[in-house]
Amino acid sequence: MENYIYPNMEENYYAYEYFSPTMYIKLAKAGFISTSATLINKRIYLLPEIQFEYAILYFDNIHISKKVKKLLNQDNYIFAKNKNINLVIDKINEYHKDSWICEEYKNMLLDIYSNEHDNFELLTFELYSKKDSSLIAAEIGYKIGKVYTSLTGFFNRDKKYNNYGKLQLILLANYLQNENYEFWNLGHASLQYKLDLGAIILKREQFLKQWLKYTKFL
Repeated sequence: MENYIYPNMEENYYAYEYFSPTMYIKLAKAGFISTSATLINKRIYLLPEIQFEYAILYFDNIHISKKVKKLLNQDNYIFAKNKNINLVIDKINEYHKDSWICEEYKNMLLDIYSNEHDNFELLTFELYSKKDSSLIAAEIGYKIGKVYTSLTGFFNRDKKYNNYGKLQLILLANYLQNENYEFWNLGHASLQYKLDLGAIILKREQFLKQWLKYTKFL
């Protein structure tokens, strides 16, 4: 890994033909973020990526907009952890028609979620309406060591829920900070909302120094 894959700045994607919980966790601990893709002979593969750069949030850098500050003061939502992973996955697939959480990936996640693993925990963070208990926004990710990594999520795009997706992010950041996480790995650095939240961009080499320090992979 250290001699061939980490230094290789020509490649970032790899493929694995099995949706193995054990391999998924090993890849995650090594810094890969795995999705899925249809590749050879229309077969679905696990698609681990060791990214060229990462969006990283250190909690002292959190930026909260005025609109989200206003929502924080309202008593009309419930923020929950690990309440309903099946609902979260279903909503993600409903809102993202090109979602990479295929049936094989979903089954792998549920297998991981239902069992204990050394230094790895799959997590969901959910925002519900207090009025009707509907799920407004949520995401799925995992904890390794002192770092949380986001995988994917969704938010309800109805006008009445404007900025509730950003609210869910701020509530999650507050939770992670209160639980003494070192930083939040937001994955791909190309999405503006991550920078608006306060994330900085680290190149692969910079990221791995931080990652391996706090996940205790080595």
